[in-house]
Amino acid sequence: MPPSDRQPDWVLAHRRAIGDHIRAARLQANLTQERLAELADMDRQAVNRIEQGHASPKVDTLIRIAAALDTPLADLVR
Repeated sequence: MPPSDRQPDWVLAHRRAIGDHIRAARLQANLTQERLAELADMDRQAVNRIEQGHASPKVDTLIRIAAALDTPLADLVR
């Protein structure tokens, strides 16, 4: 990643926290990454990258994940 595209550490920490919230909600709902991906109309690898904090999902993707988890979006991004 070019230096100009590098995110500050605090942004990366928040991205990882969002991934942690998604993972916790998924486990609470007793869903696998594969099942969450199916419900949110995405692939399992994308769910994994988001949960690991390696991907920066668009708001639309977060909305689909929240709906699939039957969880308020705000709970995932707090």
